[in-house]
Amino acid sequence: MKMSDIYMYILVMAVVTYLVRVLPLTVFKKEITNKYVTSFLYYVPYACLAAMTFPAIVTATETPISGIAALIAAFVSSFKGRSLLESALWACAAVFVVERVIAFI
Repeated sequence: MKMSDIYMYILVMAVVTYLVRVLPLTVFKKEITNKYVTSFLYYVPYACLAAMTFPAIVTATETPISGIAALIAAFVSSFKGRSLLESALWACAAVFVVERVIAFI
């Protein structure tokens, strides 16, 4: 692969990224007042974050079982109103315990 090809790929990706960010600003000049569209757009960042992090949570540990246990522990902790730090600590503790149990078996 030539060096000019790499620069061309970088340039194309920069243009595409720029267009994706600028196009909505130029197309939608007025504020969106439709309640269905605004409610959909409100939840898009959360859905994207969940879609990006869920596979990483399950595969970041030695076994998917401990990743799922951490996910459950963090979900229960956050559902009970605990802070982000407490939820993360409960998830870490769940991974530690499940990994030790699996290693013992």
